[in-house]
Amino acid sequence: MDLADRREQYEAQGIDIADVAADPIEQFEAWYRDAEAADLWEPNSTVVSTVDAEGWPTARYVLMKSFDNHGFVFFTNYTSDKATALDKTGRAGLTFGWLPLRRQVRIVGSVKRVAETESDEYFALRPRNSQIGAWASPQSQIVESRKYLDDRYAAIDQDEGPGTVERPPHWGGYRVAPHSIEFWQGRPSRMHDRIRYTRVGDTWTKARLAP
Repeated sequence: MDLADRREQYEAQGIDIADVAADPIEQFEAWYRDAEAADLWEPNSTVVSTVDAEGWPTARYVLMKSFDNHGFVFFTNYTSDKATALDKTGRAGLTFGWLPLRRQVRIVGSVKRVAETESDEYFALRPRNSQIGAWASPQSQIVESRKYLDDRYAAIDQDEGPGTVERPPHWGGYRVAPHSIEFWQGRPSRMHDRIRYTRVGDTWTKARLAP
């Protein structure tokens, strides 16, 4: 089935609240697999929204690297603007936009750093150039030129040699533990389907929202 056919099928079917999974993580996985099957570019890309100390909202794309019943995990530089906001508020929003399928998922939740062992394990799987880049880039800081970055990268690459590159102490993961998850399916005439799950204790409730 090509992309256009998938989109038409999903738009026509919509979302029946009686048919979606009781657990939103199960429902997310089903839609995520649909996005993968449609061969969308980087279906794990998500917008992370935060609020800084002065109340200004900011959003940027990252790559979600794993998800399970405990939450959604991504990795970043702990000295970056996003990390500063995450550590300060302990809250974040995630938005997955699989727009060619007319689908969107919005997540709001609490945030904590993952265990250092989890960050170590993932960092060891990264391509070497990405590992060097994590050391070379003072993320979110003002730098004098592109040459400055390239020179830092080259110097660290040479210093590290061909061996294993250890994870920088300023780099690691965050896990967003969802409090609410909303699934949006585009429908004709702007009469879109919206199903929102809300966590109540250890269980989830679900409700339909008007478009």
